[in-house]
Amino acid sequence: MPLYEMTCDTFRPLDEASFADLKVRERYDLQRLLRSQIEVLGDDLYVLTEEFGEWEDSRRRIDLLAIDRQANLVVIELKRTNDGGHMDLQAIRYASMVSAMTFDRAEQIHGEFLTRSGLPAEEARERMLAFLGWEEPDEENFAPDVRILLVSENFGKELTTAVLWLRDRDIDIRCVRLRPYLDGEKRLIDVQQIIPLPEANEYQVQLREKESKERKKRAERFDEFLRFWEGLLVIARKRQTRHANIKPQIHHWLGASSGIRGLALNYGIVQEYSIAELYIDRGEATENKRIFDELYAQKEQIEARFGGVLSWERLDNKRACRIKSVIERGGYRSPESQWPEIHTEMVETMIRLESALKPALDALDV
Repeated sequence: MPLYEMTCDTFRPLDEASFADLKVRERYDLQRLLRSQIEVLGDDLYVLTEEFGEWEDSRRRIDLLAIDRQANLVVIELKRTNDGGHMDLQAIRYASMVSAMTFDRAEQIHGEFLTRSGLPAEEARERMLAFLGWEEPDEENFAPDVRILLVSENFGKELTTAVLWLRDRDIDIRCVRLRPYLDGEKRLIDVQQIIPLPEANEYQVQLREKESKERKKRAERFDEFLRFWEGLLVIARKRQTRHANIKPQIHHWLGASSGIRGLALNYGIVQEYSIAELYIDRGEATENKRIFDELYAQKEQIEARFGGVLSWERLDNKRACRIKSVIERGGYRSPESQWPEIHTEMVETMIRLESALKPALDALDV
């Protein structure tokens, strides 16, 4: 979208230009101006040095290295192109290279930068502490993270897609567009942070925090499932049941074949209770319902052999069917001290269910 001058009578569009047309250079123009006016990119930045590249086996250099108010390092990569090139890949390498930097090392390189700028190197510590609002250096809280700031005339789709993907994985990487315009002899720059949009940044941060908490909860739940099934399988092996050789899973169910294709003997758990079931799914609803109906016709005999009431679920609105027994004693959120008792009852229930169903299953026309 063009930039306009608003007069009393009209909006006058300004001529969009390019850094190449204006003969603006990366290092000797953009970098030189930004190192002394870094507030153009954000008021929470303080430049430590430029052209930093003091690592072995590499000639690569960070255009500008800064810190922010939270003492994070900020790698600033500049390009005057209209697609950003491969600056995202370069910046990721640089970020990893400086991630272990200490306050003392940052003070040292900042002192060298001040010397090259004609200022006393001895002021480096005082200037850094004043910016951070610290009274003394705090190594433990210095450089807890490394942010990446990509600055270019424009950004290509490949680069912006990569940046959005990295942000989804909690990498603090941003894109700032410097778009040049001409107004007669005047050269104007429109500075816009395009990723993330400032208006959406707080919402995106909240969304990422929510997703992070949900991922943590899922991981914790999967770990609980795994430990729960490990305990149950110990008992299944002792009793030499069908599930004896099944591996524990991170899901809420654990199954083994009944010996008939599509008919599985499953354990299931939720927070407060567990189940043992015959799950019927041979891939076709009509056949599943036929098998269920044949078994249901023997309901009284099956429940008599089982020694209790079963839940018969034809599930007419779904393809599969199930016959199950609910174990009310508890589920995976019950205290772990109770798990052995729950496991024992689940295995005993499954043994009874399989035994009760066996004559009817053997007689099925499948």
